[in-house]
Amino acid sequence: MANILAKSDIARIVAEKNNLPIKQSEEIVKNVFCIITESLQKGEDVNIHQFGNFKIKERAARNGINPKTKEKIKIPASKAVSFSVSKSVKEAVNCKTSCCKTC
Repeated sequence: MANILAKSDIARIVAEKNNLPIKQSEEIVKNVFCIITESLQKGEDVNIHQFGNFKIKERAARNGINPKTKEKIKIPASKAVSFSVSKSVKEAVNCKTSCCKTC
């Protein structure tokens, strides 16, 4: 089973690394995610240097098939969030020693 890093875990780590109260750290982490979400809602790309890029991609309307009934349906146009990871994160993930200094 894979380990999952939750938002509360990120807040705890930020608090420990910066000697902050956990409540203050939770608020900071929440605000960072809100800033990213609000920017994407406005149609803005979000580029976090040496981490990655968030972008909105437009999906065109298309025809589909309901898998239960096999009935043809129209799928409306929609938006999706895409994320592309930075080169430095890719390199850090593949590094087999503790030599990576991305943080």
